[in-house]
Amino acid sequence: MITRREMLRGSLALGGAALFAPHLFAAAVIPKNRWFTERLGWSIGPQLFSFNRFSFLESIQFTVACGTNRCEAFGGQRFSPDIATHVGPDLLRPENRDTLRRVKDLLEENGCAIHAYGVCGGGRADFEFAAEFNIPLVNIGPGGNLNRMGEIDRLAEEYGCNVGLHNHPRPNEFWSPELVLELLKDTSPRMGACADTGHWIRSGLDPLECVRKLKGRITGFHVKDLVRDGNNITYVPFGQGEGKVAEILKEFATHDVRGPVPFSVEYETNWYNNQAEVAECVRFFDATARQIVTGA
Repeated sequence: MITRREMLRGSLALGGAALFAPHLFAAAVIPKNRWFTERLGWSIGPQLFSFNRFSFLESIQFTVACGTNRCEAFGGQRFSPDIATHVGPDLLRPENRDTLRRVKDLLEENGCAIHAYGVCGGGRADFEFAAEFNIPLVNIGPGGNLNRMGEIDRLAEEYGCNVGLHNHPRPNEFWSPELVLELLKDTSPRMGACADTGHWIRSGLDPLECVRKLKGRITGFHVKDLVRDGNNITYVPFGQGEGKVAEILKEFATHDVRGPVPFSVEYETNWYNNQAEVAECVRFFDATARQIVTGA
């Protein structure tokens, strides 16, 4: 019997032949009911940076094959192998109108939606892009934004879009919950933390404690699970490393945060062949959501 892992890997071994026919195997991997995850006001899908060796078009096929219909887009990913236009604010230029339509058609045909965008600079063009695709969350990095919290907050209110301050590892300006909370202290509830659990581990922090410290100010997650061996970092499916993913989800469920809260899977290794691992992460997430809702 061919396993799900072998099926997903086989699609790549065929040189892409199966990537553009997700109906051949999507029904076997997409859960019929994501009720428990949605009941919590959460969504789960890959950060498409996990598939950054591929185009946006191919990444959407991977997303469906991984058993979900939500994803986080990032700037700089070309639309398709033969169309170099990046999926992001560039789509809004008049000369890219045809590619904009293609992106919307691709998402509709696959029943997918972009549930977050980033990590970006948080300029007006980023919010324009989010508005065009009804994206509820824009994740930003520091890079000159430390003195722009008021401006970004006003853009968030204007466009009705949440913002997440994304923590890269130390010495990044957003690396610790304390630094994030200090920057957020005078902002509206639309401004919060994009909680990158793996980067907290890289910074020597306990990701579960970080989530507790940020209670009430988390707008979304980048979820990673890692195993450390000295300076070596190995990415593993959720529940197999130091990431405390199940504990974090159970903790966050007590924060009484109204959705939508996007959770994006980041799997930054095995770049050309990691779809099966991302699918495992999605299944683990949904199973944990079921446990939370049912109390099992």
